[in-house]
Amino acid sequence: MTAAVATSQLESTSDAPIQRYAHVMAILILLSAVFGGLGESYIPSKLIVSGDAAATVGNITSSPMLFRLGFATYLVEAVCDVALALLFYVLLRPAGQHLALFTAFLGLISTTLYAVAEACYFAPSVLLSGADYLKTFSPDQLNSLSLLSLKLFGTIAGLFLCFYGLATVVRGYLMYRSGYLPRTIGVLFVIGGAAFIADSLAVVLAPRFVSAFLLMPIGVAGISLMLWLFVKGVDVERWRAAH
Repeated sequence: MTAAVATSQLESTSDAPIQRYAHVMAILILLSAVFGGLGESYIPSKLIVSGDAAATVGNITSSPMLFRLGFATYLVEAVCDVALALLFYVLLRPAGQHLALFTAFLGLISTTLYAVAEACYFAPSVLLSGADYLKTFSPDQLNSLSLLSLKLFGTIAGLFLCFYGLATVVRGYLMYRSGYLPRTIGVLFVIGGAAFIADSLAVVLAPRFVSAFLLMPIGVAGISLMLWLFVKGVDVERWRAAH
């Protein structure tokens, strides 16, 4: 009896980390969504005036902290996404180790490539700094260059969504086959990832078909997984059995 109790306690202890990881994942998904929404959508929408360089620069110079906050939110989002790349690997490894590792690499690559886009977002802070070496440019030219850099931010971000989308599709497939996560959420991830890939292809091949609606399914998938991990967590017995 004593041995059986000790074994049970040992198994319970070994199960604890994956449930803690699941809860940490839920928190990171929430943080990534909140800070990503601020830095990628809300704050740029308050600053960028499409086709009007002077108005855009006016918004930046009148709200410099808001502009810099837009970049700072990305830094938080990026840290969350790197951590999620690792935790998704840990969570999904029993369902397919090599595919789970593949998604981790894709997650790191997509975060790195998005950093290139964010560098373009931050470029106006240099262009509008008033440095002596910039005096060869007229104010109108600096305004145009600032708006151009912000336009590049949006375009480059869309170019590389396919990497994040592919990682999401594979993660959805692994969730579906895992047995310890809901298949419905796996399907939602596949749909959301496919929509990201479609958006990336549209940016490259058919810009007129680019639509914000293509980015919505991943939101549904992410919220569904976040709530599930918060409330239910992982089916530990099946997760352990899959090893």
